[in-house]
Amino acid sequence: MAKSKPSSKSSTKRSEKPSKASATTTTIDIGISGGDRAEIADGLSHVLADAYTLYLKTHNFHWNVTGPMFNALHTMFETQYTEQWTALDEIAERIRALGFNAPGSYTEFAQLSSIKETPGQTGTLAWHDMVQQLVSGNEAFCRSARKVLKAADSTGDDPSVDLLTTRLQTHEKYAWMLRSLLE
Repeated sequence: MAKSKPSSKSSTKRSEKPSKASATTTTIDIGISGGDRAEIADGLSHVLADAYTLYLKTHNFHWNVTGPMFNALHTMFETQYTEQWTALDEIAERIRALGFNAPGSYTEFAQLSSIKETPGQTGTLAWHDMVQQLVSGNEAFCRSARKVLKAADSTGDDPSVDLLTTRLQTHEKYAWMLRSLLE
C-alpha cells in the first residue's frame, strides 16, 4: 500500500514528533503537519498553564482582598476569573482538536506556567500588590500567547490564531485596566 502525500505545504516542514502533550493514535489530516500540530499544542499547553495559574491567582485575590478598594476589586476580580474559567476550556479543546492531550493537573500547570502561584492561606497581600501581580500575570500570559500565535500563523492554523488573538485582546485589556488602578 502506497503512503499518501502530505496534504499541505507545511506538512514537509517538520516530522511528527512526540511532544510534552501526548498525541492521539488516530491519523489526523487537517492540513497542518503532525510536527506543526505538536509544536502548536505544546505552546498552547504553556498558554493553558499560564491561563489556569492566572485564573487561580485572580480567584484567590477575589476571596482575600481587603482594604479601601475591597468592593471595586472584589467585583473586578470576579468578572475576570469568571471569564478566564470559560477560556480555559476553549484553550484545552483546541489542544485536543490538534490531536494532543491537554495538561490538567496542578503539577503539570506548575511545570508549564511562567506565572508563579500566590499562596492564599499564609497572609494577605495589600490590594495594590494583588493588582500588580495580576498586571504581571496578564502580561506574562500575553508573552506566552504571542509566541504560539507566531507558530500558529506560520502554519496556517487559523483557529489557533483566532483563539490566541481573542485571548490577547482580553488579557491586554485586563492588564491595562489593572495598571490604571496603580496610577
